[in-house]
Amino acid sequence: MRIAFLMAPEGVEQIELTDPWKAVTDAGGEPVLVSTRPGHIQAFDHLDKADTFPVDEVVGEVSADSFDGLVLPGGVANPDALRLDEGAVSFVRDFFDRGRPVAAICHAPWVLVEADVVSGRGLTSFPSIRTDIRNAGGTWVDEQVKICHDGPNTLITSRRPDDLKAFSEAFLTEFAKPASAH
Repeated sequence: MRIAFLMAPEGVEQIELTDPWKAVTDAGGEPVLVSTRPGHIQAFDHLDKADTFPVDEVVGEVSADSFDGLVLPGGVANPDALRLDEGAVSFVRDFFDRGRPVAAICHAPWVLVEADVVSGRGLTSFPSIRTDIRNAGGTWVDEQVKICHDGPNTLITSRRPDDLKAFSEAFLTEFAKPASAH
């Protein structure tokens, strides 16, 4: 299982990167940090700088074909920067076009809104972006984890860091299914 983790050069909520990353590694998978620029990304603990992490692949040089799934960690600044980068938005849309599963937590569904892939889908997020999801045609729910099969791929979403354990368990289960089951 080769899983892309897409992040902007700075602003990702560190625990929303490290906990799912560890879950993928513990499950025997290969997590791959994809960003819009080479080098390192700067993670945050809320509004404070935390650790940096090396970029493995750069958007525009990889496609969804190279991965079994995509994880979109949140933070406020991370998805806000990603949704302004057409390469990042196209990379996300590519997973939907190819029917590959996507998992997004916290504010990360902002990128899904920008990619125009939430219409007709059920999902959750940090509550502050529920109106954005609804305005984009999605159905927002206040649940720890929402798994939606009503579209070209499986979409797994969660609200906040408190949901990380359930989020990781859900996306690992979905990502492990054969491609034809997505």
